[in-house]
Amino acid sequence: MMEPAASRNLRKIVIIATSDVHGNLWGYRYEDGLDTVNDGLARVAAYVRELRESGTEILLIDNGDIFQGNMLTDDVYNKRQDERHPVAAAINAMGYAALTLGNHEFNFGLGLIERIKQELSFPVLAANVWDAEGRTFAEPYVILEQQGIRIAVVGLTNPNVPRWDGSKVEGLRFGHMAETAQAIAASLRAEGKADLIVISAHAGMVAEFDEEGGSDAAGRIAELVPEADVLLVGHMHITVNQRIGSTVIGGPRDRGREVVRFDLTLELDNGQPKVVSREVTVVDMSGWAPDPELRSLVAEAHEETLRFIADGGGGPSIEGEGGILGYAAADFQPEETAGLPAGRVQDTAVITLIQRAMLEASGADVAATSLFNDKADLKQGPLTYADVYRIYPFDNVLYVVRVTGKELKAYMEASAAHFRQWRPGDTNIAADPEVPSYLYDMFAGINYQIDISQPVGQRIIHLAYRGRTLADTDELQLAVNNYRYSSLLKASGLVSAVKHWESDCSVRELLVRYIRERQTIIPEVDHNWSIVGMD
Repeated sequence: MMEPAASRNLRKIVIIATSDVHGNLWGYRYEDGLDTVNDGLARVAAYVRELRESGTEILLIDNGDIFQGNMLTDDVYNKRQDERHPVAAAINAMGYAALTLGNHEFNFGLGLIERIKQELSFPVLAANVWDAEGRTFAEPYVILEQQGIRIAVVGLTNPNVPRWDGSKVEGLRFGHMAETAQAIAASLRAEGKADLIVISAHAGMVAEFDEEGGSDAAGRIAELVPEADVLLVGHMHITVNQRIGSTVIGGPRDRGREVVRFDLTLELDNGQPKVVSREVTVVDMSGWAPDPELRSLVAEAHEETLRFIADGGGGPSIEGEGGILGYAAADFQPEETAGLPAGRVQDTAVITLIQRAMLEASGADVAATSLFNDKADLKQGPLTYADVYRIYPFDNVLYVVRVTGKELKAYMEASAAHFRQWRPGDTNIAADPEVPSYLYDMFAGINYQIDISQPVGQRIIHLAYRGRTLADTDELQLAVNNYRYSSLLKASGLVSAVKHWESDCSVRELLVRYIRERQTIIPEVDHNWSIVGMD
């Protein structure tokens, strides 16, 4: 007969986890000028406060991508080395116990990460990253104690960082997440250091690039480390709530919209703890009002970000009109079309504007860019920094690299793989979910058509430069952002040359300069490409 729970020597451990907060401290979208109703770290703080005030002892951890992602982080405080970072201040005050580095923590170079390490009052983790001497770049794990239970939190960052950030992480080596976790778990077990093993991996469950090796798949961790009690995942901005074997697995949506709660119960048997239950719950934050104490702590940073926007992004505005960069003579984005957003199936003024700013700044022959937001638009009237952020939300810089006609076409074919092949009976142009929209680029400076009736790799037709067919041996200068250069052109071996020019500021700042110089911009479209092959 089982002993009554009241007389058993039980310990209850509660772990609360966030991931992909992306700088959203207040619960505000700076590009839209609006408070949000269901996200933000201030809501997480209210939830955490309620738990603690109810007497629940919790362990609070973050899975990365918290120091990047909005104007407060990217445009203001990531670039102010002499000021305390408001994200660090917020998560210190909330009592976090560990932070795993996400891939976006590396976007601003290793200096930001060193600053993060110095400003945080708890460990920064990345077990699968080593420097040139073979030393771990951050702490591989931390042992935390709660109610006499030793909890090992192992942090693993996304191994695709070099693919995305290239030269910013030169000298570092990023290893296989699951194999690293397996070795650490074996060591912890052999040395008897931990009663619970919690693995925080900044990756999705399935492989993003390494489908065969699974180095970037959190699901592989559950296979190789079955003794893990908890697996926290993120990066993909989707809800994850599952169990593999005895491992409970959870991941929240981004921007503080959700948190993951892990509940573990251990029984002490002759002083030896044994896990008797594991549960995972994903908690939606829409039911909590923002915590006033956290908002008070970050209020100055929030107001400073609003001033940054009101001041025109820190540069000169039109005289007498603070914050206004220029004016749009009309709306830039056409209305929605059947199927995919209009901005992906036809040339639009938004994309043309970005490409013209890139070409003017770089002097390149061809420019490539993506539509980052399906509804990205510049509305008729005054334009502020927030408007520019809305159409170009990433802090990419611009590169120029020499390409041959053959290489450029290969790049364009990779981009055109975004579309499903048109079949008789189809009524709308559709995207292939395996080739997400952020991998689809449009090109300026050349003329071409995408024949979606053809299979992947055979879709770019009538490719011409300055009125003549582009030959494989022709050479052109291509302007492309650093992310696309590193993650596709070089990582996939599409281009052999190395970049020979780099902008002195972000692409977003190039757009700001372009608008300021003209004061009034007119929506114009090159009409240099089209999609064909459908009924």
